[in-house]
Amino acid sequence: MADQPKGKWAGRIVAGVDASESAHAAARWAAQEAVTRGRGLTLATAVLPPATIGGLGIPPAMDFLDALRAEAVEILTALAKELPGDDIRVVVEVASPGGLFVEASQEAHMIVLGSRGTGGFTGLVLGSVGSQVAAAAACPVVVWRGAPRPGATSVVVGVDGSPNSKAALGAAFEYASFHGLGLTVVHAWDIPAYDLIEIPQGAVALPIAEVLEDEVRLSAEVLAGHRDRYPDVVVREHLVRGAAAKALIDQSIDAALLVVGTRGRGQLLSAVLGSVSNTVLHKVDIPVLVVPLPPDLGR
Repeated sequence: MADQPKGKWAGRIVAGVDASESAHAAARWAAQEAVTRGRGLTLATAVLPPATIGGLGIPPAMDFLDALRAEAVEILTALAKELPGDDIRVVVEVASPGGLFVEASQEAHMIVLGSRGTGGFTGLVLGSVGSQVAAAAACPVVVWRGAPRPGATSVVVGVDGSPNSKAALGAAFEYASFHGLGLTVVHAWDIPAYDLIEIPQGAVALPIAEVLEDEVRLSAEVLAGHRDRYPDVVVREHLVRGAAAKALIDQSIDAALLVVGTRGRGQLLSAVLGSVSNTVLHKVDIPVLVVPLPPDLGR
């Protein structure tokens, strides 16, 4: 079993749970991942009581909060009994769901959330916070969008040479190696749909062939070290001129997991999650792993 530091969240896989089937499916996925990686699993939920009772401006009493906690603990404890693994903990806190899981991500190995939460007990609607947590978390976040097709044999990852995509590539190689899967590396690039670029001296021909050569070289460079580190992973490169989000979605149809960084080479620094990552989070029907930029490279 992997060495794990001590603490509520430290080194653990943390699954956010409410009463929805999506959240329970995500928890089952997280449990299998915890067993595979030799890590502990924490089932966690946040309960948020209404600000007032009956619209009368009366804050909820402590016994009301205790009842919310008890209901949540009962649901999580029952679920824990159904899951594989010997190291499963239950955590229930009065907090906002987004805040709870972003806080947990400071120490956790991975956060796993469902994408269609129903708020089956008061306060937790996981489907509304998945993008928020994926954008702000300090550790990788899996948003469980649905089960992969039976017989899925690959992991799909998008690369563009940015530090974020390099972090995503490392996580994708690691996952593929753990699970004995192949890896499809998607490098989508695009240029304006016209053949001339305007510069102060006038219009010049756009060297499309040179751009393609640069993209091929970039793809080879980012893959080189990972191939040596994970010789067991069979890699298939998919270089395509076109929109990155569409290319990733197309390649992920038969994949077990799609891996993306928080933002890519073409994203504004203010777009923390990035348009490509945000698009695939809402369009694919398999688990999506969103990988943050490592702390030593800045956020």
